[in-house]
Amino acid sequence: MRVRTHKWDTGQKMLEKLAKQTAIYGISTILGRFLSYLLTPFYTRIFGVETYGIITDVYALIPFALVLLTLGMESGFFRFTAKAEAAGGDIAAAKKRIFTTMWGITTLAAAIFFGIVTLFATECSELMGEAYTVHPEYVVIVAAIVLFDVAGCIPFSRLRERGEAPKFVAFKLANIIMQVGFAVGFWAVGLFDSEFGVGWAFVANLAASVITTVAVVVSARAVPKIHFALLGAMFAYSLPLLISSIAGTANEFIDRQLIKYLVPEGAMAQLGIYGAITKIAVVMTLFTQMYRLAAEPFFLANFKKEEFKQTNAAAMKYYILASMIIFLVIALYRDIFALIVGSDFREGIYILPVVLGANVLSGVWLNLSFWYKREEKTGYALWVTLSGLVASVGAGFLIIPKAGYYGAAWSRFIAEVVMVTVSITLNRIHYPTPYNFKRIAEYIVVAIVLFFISETIAIEQIAIKYIVNTLILAVYLCYAVRREKIDVVALVKAMIRR
Repeated sequence: MRVRTHKWDTGQKMLEKLAKQTAIYGISTILGRFLSYLLTPFYTRIFGVETYGIITDVYALIPFALVLLTLGMESGFFRFTAKAEAAGGDIAAAKKRIFTTMWGITTLAAAIFFGIVTLFATECSELMGEAYTVHPEYVVIVAAIVLFDVAGCIPFSRLRERGEAPKFVAFKLANIIMQVGFAVGFWAVGLFDSEFGVGWAFVANLAASVITTVAVVVSARAVPKIHFALLGAMFAYSLPLLISSIAGTANEFIDRQLIKYLVPEGAMAQLGIYGAITKIAVVMTLFTQMYRLAAEPFFLANFKKEEFKQTNAAAMKYYILASMIIFLVIALYRDIFALIVGSDFREGIYILPVVLGANVLSGVWLNLSFWYKREEKTGYALWVTLSGLVASVGAGFLIIPKAGYYGAAWSRFIAEVVMVTVSITLNRIHYPTPYNFKRIAEYIVVAIVLFFISETIAIEQIAIKYIVNTLILAVYLCYAVRREKIDVVALVKAMIRR
């Protein structure tokens, strides 16, 4: 009994540490993304659906370029620094070599990318579509954004690894505030009405990225220096993650590209609507992002295998529970959330529950990825993400030409289902973790049933409809509290004390 109690206390402390880190990054992420998402109602009111389609297209491609050029080193950084601590010796010097090498190789890759895009700007703009051929400089500006964001990626990871959350938060928030400020300023002086038009949105982003990257680089108090003796081991670990991340990020943007190339008429308009509606799922995206920021360095640190399994299993259950609460909040009040975007974009609000479901599943397979990253068996990541990419493309080709952006939402959902299925299968075979799938399935089913009850109740009066939906949400919250035996009063007091 003593052993069990000790294990439970240890696991509970780990969960509390993870929750605390999630909260720290969560506050900054929520505030930062809130400021960033102010640009969504702003842009969807000053640009038409086709012009906003360009913004949707570009900001779907930028994460793909970032993943490609960071070479899978971000996750590798946390794993290698943890191994340096375990090895002992001059830990500070070892960590510095890891940092400068990863920083140097990723920055070099980004610089080469920028040079190639600048040299072949016309050809790149032609590949991206008719909307870009008139302004090939859009492509150069976006490549510059990628260059500076990649240059700052490993320094930001170092702040996370060191636990310097306040500095991380300050830099990230400053970046977003500057981007919003520049965008509003450009609009105020009439630059968005000029021939360069939407290009000023990219200039606002570039200016913020340059200033932020310079600041974080100066704070690093080091210079990029590639230690070639380390590269072999780094690439052996990171390349499978890179390939899988490319496929995984492709899953995030391929739906938008398929809209652009498969929809026979009005593709850019549909792309604009789809991009705006996916932005409404901001709360779910925020939760997954802040969880990732805290969980990645946490689960890749060195601690006992059984403790890892127990903690990861518990984290999965609570992630699902929190995600389904967020799902219900947004889905039940989606007409209110639709007011975030301009009136021309609201016709696509009916796809929001599907988008939310895909975002929930994205966090599930994130949780299921930590075991093979920890065990340095990153080749499994490739099976997961490639299966998702195949599913996304296959479903997209079947559905999108006829259903447009509705088909795009379902193709992404199908891809996430496939990736979760493959991840669970690999986990059960190679690293059995005691996930409480029965309880997890229960939380999901109850939430979905309550959502469909709301959908089937025909209430014309808006006020009554929202009263009923509020009662439905309250039912789920009470069910969750009772099922998990949560002491709400003690929890609130603990949060106040902290």
